[in-house]
Amino acid sequence: MLAKYFDINEHGCSIRCKLYCADVRAVRRVIVFCHGFGGHKDNKAAETFAARAVTKRKGTAVIAFDWPCHGQDARKNLLLEDCDTYLTTVIQYARARFGTDELYAYGTSFGGYLLLKYLAEHGNPFCKVALRCPAIDMLGTLLDAVATNEDKTNLANGKPALVGFDRKVRIGPQFVEALRETDIRATAFFDFADDILIVHGTADEVVPFGDSEQFADDNVIELVPVEGADHRFRDPKKMDFAVARIIEFYGL
Repeated sequence: MLAKYFDINEHGCSIRCKLYCADVRAVRRVIVFCHGFGGHKDNKAAETFAARAVTKRKGTAVIAFDWPCHGQDARKNLLLEDCDTYLTTVIQYARARFGTDELYAYGTSFGGYLLLKYLAEHGNPFCKVALRCPAIDMLGTLLDAVATNEDKTNLANGKPALVGFDRKVRIGPQFVEALRETDIRATAFFDFADDILIVHGTADEVVPFGDSEQFADDNVIELVPVEGADHRFRDPKKMDFAVARIIEFYGL
C-alpha cells in the first residue's frame, strides 16, 4: 500500500493530506477519512482502516487530512466555517483529481459531527457515510468531556482556551457559539438514513453511547453497538470488527 503526503492549496487554504492507495493511476473510488478533535491525518485508526480498505479492494483510495488547527495545519484559531471549507475542498479535489463521483466518507467523533453538519447544510455527496462514535452533541462533548474547568471559565469570560487531550487546539467563544447554533439533533436525516451507518462503543468515556442510540432511533439510522469498546477502540479486536462492518456497509 502506498502512503503519500500532499497539500491542497485552494480557496485560501493549505490542507495537509495523506493518500493511501495501491496505484495512483488506477483509483476509481475515494474514501474521505475525517479524524476527531485534537487528532491528525497520521492517526493509527486511519492507517488501520486504509490497510483493510485499500489492499483488498482494487481501485480504492483513502484520503485523510488535517482539520484546521490540527496536525500540521497552520491556522491558529479553530472556526466551524473553516472546517466546512476544508471538507468541501477535499471533496472537490477527490472528484477532480481521480475523475470519480464514487465517494465514501468515514468520520470519527468530531469528524463525524462535521460530516453530519455537512450533509445537513449541503446534501449528501457520498455513496455511503460511516460514523464511529460521532459527537452528536458536539458542544456537550466539548464542555463535559474535553474542556477543563479553567478552559470553561476562560471561554465564559470571552477568552480563548487551549482544549484537547494529546494535542491542544485553540478555540474561542466564537467556536462555542457556532456549535450552540449548529445542533445537528435539530435536523432530520431521514433522506440520508439508508446511506448512514453508526458504530459506537458501549463503554465510550468521551461521547455517550446513548447520544448515538437516540439519534439513530430518531432518524431510523442503523446503529451497531460494540460491547465494551471505549472511545478510541483501543482493543484491536473491537477495532477490527468496526472496520470490517464499515467496509461491509460500503459494499466494496
